[in-house]
Amino acid sequence: MAKVQARSPPPVSDTDGGRQKRLKTSHSSSISSTDSSSCFYPGLLEEDSLEFLRTNYTNSEPFKFAVIEKLFQDDLLRGVKDECLHELSFSEKETDIYKVNQTGDLASLSYLSEAQLELLPNLLCLRDALYSQEFRRFIQAVTGCGPLSGSKQDMSVNLYTKGCHLLNHDDVIGTRRVSYILYMPIPYGQEWKKEYGGALELYPVRLDEDDIPEPATVPLKAIPPSWNQFIFFEVQPGKSFHSVEEVVVGEGYARLSISGWFHAAQEGEEGYVAGSAPPEHKSSREQLTSSSTTFTQYPDTSETPHPDSPLSPEHTAFLLKYLNPVYLQLRTMKTLMARFMAESSLELHHFLSDAFMSALEPSLLEADAADGLDRVTRNGCVPLHNAGTSGTWDIQGPPHKWRYCVLRNNEELDSSETTLVSAESVLLRRLQDDLFPSTAFRAWLSALTRLIVMSYSVEARRFRPGLDYTLATSEATDARLDVVLGLTPQVKNEQSRKGKGKAKPEDEEPFGWQTGEWGGWECYMAPHEEEDDPAVYRSGSSKKTEPKNASNSTVSQKQRDDDMEEDGEDESTLLTVQPNFNCLLLVLRDEGVLHFVKYVSAAAAGSRWDVYGEFEVGMVEGDEDDSEDEGEDEEN
Repeated sequence: MAKVQARSPPPVSDTDGGRQKRLKTSHSSSISSTDSSSCFYPGLLEEDSLEFLRTNYTNSEPFKFAVIEKLFQDDLLRGVKDECLHELSFSEKETDIYKVNQTGDLASLSYLSEAQLELLPNLLCLRDALYSQEFRRFIQAVTGCGPLSGSKQDMSVNLYTKGCHLLNHDDVIGTRRVSYILYMPIPYGQEWKKEYGGALELYPVRLDEDDIPEPATVPLKAIPPSWNQFIFFEVQPGKSFHSVEEVVVGEGYARLSISGWFHAAQEGEEGYVAGSAPPEHKSSREQLTSSSTTFTQYPDTSETPHPDSPLSPEHTAFLLKYLNPVYLQLRTMKTLMARFMAESSLELHHFLSDAFMSALEPSLLEADAADGLDRVTRNGCVPLHNAGTSGTWDIQGPPHKWRYCVLRNNEELDSSETTLVSAESVLLRRLQDDLFPSTAFRAWLSALTRLIVMSYSVEARRFRPGLDYTLATSEATDARLDVVLGLTPQVKNEQSRKGKGKAKPEDEEPFGWQTGEWGGWECYMAPHEEEDDPAVYRSGSSKKTEPKNASNSTVSQKQRDDDMEEDGEDESTLLTVQPNFNCLLLVLRDEGVLHFVKYVSAAAAGSRWDVYGEFEVGMVEGDEDDSEDEGEDEEN
């Protein structure tokens, strides 16, 4: 069972509750404001440069941002790069929304002794120059964002190696006013190519059905990193949606950057405003606290099946068109029901009949090949955002909550597109439209789970490699029954089997999807505490990269102490299931339980496929009483 801890903030976020112990609100500057200008690239802070940036910022799309191609003196930034790699400690952090190697908050540099500060002269110079009064006024003049704090510093070093990514969000937390990122891609002196990944993606906004702004499913602009490039924008709920494309280039290359935020002026600083009005729109983080599923009611002519009622001959005959016959045997169903009652989840392997799967599996592989989403065609690169959407598939958003492909309704396909209907979509539509919503499947679910199945929502889903995911959401009130039919073709590790005889399945080493390296896993988490941020999953396989001079730096030691404290919080993931083929997952998801599908890496062999059903359920009256009695016994 993997481990999870309560949601930690997004990379180096500062929360209003003051839980970030490393964030220092006062510091001793190592350079004076008059000296800070010498750190910047010649001519940057002059009036012509300011006016040029202000014009570009005002006219930029999809929201206001600015790019400074050369921010600092090159010698200074090269020194900063070397200090980051040799003197700082990086921790690999993975959540539902990101995977990144990161240092602690660089505000903690102010806690170092004089001897330790001597190891980081360039980094200190850069930090103090960024938060100097002169540069803060420069940023304010470009953006019109209002007074910025010099005492509340919020920044870290991030190392995006192969597989690292950051999904769609708007950066709105606390008193943040301006987001920024300074690039130092590795190796120094080589152009970072577009195909390496790691671009900053900026999203346009559209209004949803309730006139609430949400990001479009596809970014309007993608900016690859380049040495000494500085990008910044004002943090605005409902506007500043952005993401970082997955880095796909291998060893020897990394997207090294310093990123952070300028905060609004704090109490005691010039320009401080107490009790500012709440924003007009919720932040992307606040919108993740719950999902909003639209359920379909069963026909009035359909009688609600009771869990104790046997399947009718008509229901059995219908289900035999799809299901493995073993799952319709009374003895098997009783055994599985007892297990579900005890564990609230089931995994049923080889669920669909061989006849159905023998037609479906090759059609899924052919669909990826036709759409350029197979590994051979992509060669590990991130595909175009519209990949796989030319026929019967369409992108489902908004991406600050989820992004994946769903089957278009037949009514949405015009006459020219009907000829493009693919084999896999026909078979998946049978599962989506015929099997899952059927009264026969409803009766089978009821008998297997001892739940009263009242309504349903079903969709066939395609998660494209390098693009798709769902972020953690929960239901605040009622329990739901999740039914997930995994249909992701598995890949054999032919390389490891060369020269070996036929191996038994239990002797084969995990590969591909089963290792977790390609993402796409289904994850259920215990409810978070009200004072914490909504669910962030933290991988149980977090790694740490120590600096070469780690023993000499309190920055490294402080980060180790913080990580040990975090790792000590022993909260368990309720369930993690890797993408599988022809496996039905049933999970009774209680109120507050968080659920997500991890981002599918560009390294994956192809798409992650499933049919996902969400069912509103009730308990049989006697079973509900027994459940309450068991809970009281456990407490006693």
